[in-house]
Amino acid sequence: MAIDYKNLSDRELIYGQKSCPGCGATIAVRLALKILGERTFVCLPACCVSATTNVYPETSFFVNNVVTAFPATGSTLAGMAAAAEMQGLEDVVILGVAGDGGTADIGLQALSGLCERNDNVIYLCYDNEAYMNTGIQRSSSTPWGAWTTTSPVGGTAKGETKIRKNLFDIIAAHRVPYCATASTSYPRDFMEKIAKAKNIRGARFIHIQAPCPTGWGYPAEKTIEYGRLAVESGLWYLAEYENGEVKLNLHPPKFKPVEFYLKGQHRFRHLTEEDYKVIEDQRDQEWALLEKKIKS
Repeated sequence: MAIDYKNLSDRELIYGQKSCPGCGATIAVRLALKILGERTFVCLPACCVSATTNVYPETSFFVNNVVTAFPATGSTLAGMAAAAEMQGLEDVVILGVAGDGGTADIGLQALSGLCERNDNVIYLCYDNEAYMNTGIQRSSSTPWGAWTTTSPVGGTAKGETKIRKNLFDIIAAHRVPYCATASTSYPRDFMEKIAKAKNIRGARFIHIQAPCPTGWGYPAEKTIEYGRLAVESGLWYLAEYENGEVKLNLHPPKFKPVEFYLKGQHRFRHLTEEDYKVIEDQRDQEWALLEKKIKS
């Protein structure tokens, strides 16, 4: 959806938070609220965003927001949407903001129920690929081979041993009105998806990769660079599901070598050339499946 960027409001609806320098999650929330505006009610579970924006007795949000239990984002959003409808509130957005752990793992049951009921909310999952708020433990969104504090590396250990869960496919399988992937390093693509979601009724889900300098182990000023490298190397894609169809928003004409993305991150520094080949093979298999869905 086209956005008039020149006339976008200068007002910030989240600022003064205590997040780490270079935090991709904060970028995602800031950009989303730029589009959604002041009549937004935000729901947060235990996560990096809630921990850095709601330190009693202060909040960094300048819209109404509530912090709920770790697994309860979906169910809390459903209650908020029902309450807004009962009170006759118009032109409001019910927005959930949760990390990958609180979405793909602990919160998946409540999220699935929300999608199945088609509750009128937007769910934004910022994916920093581990439980960063509680000490960099692996989640089902952690990439193969990555180090976390619960997926060690060493003589017989290669880090994370499983291929990451495909959350985009899982939510699209619920036949929601709108589902998309995004990246904090492609802000226009993300903001246009938020704008599109705002004008759709029902359950809308956006899964945005949000690089984390603390957990990934790179200099804070390189957050945008690593987000772009993830897309350019094919390890993250930008896509939409709408009206039963999958559409790709960007297809690099030629993937950059995966080591361009992997080598500068502490969590991947133990990987070998053979490991890079494994990751490239996994990437190619996922893209083949994605392109098959697009053609069908």
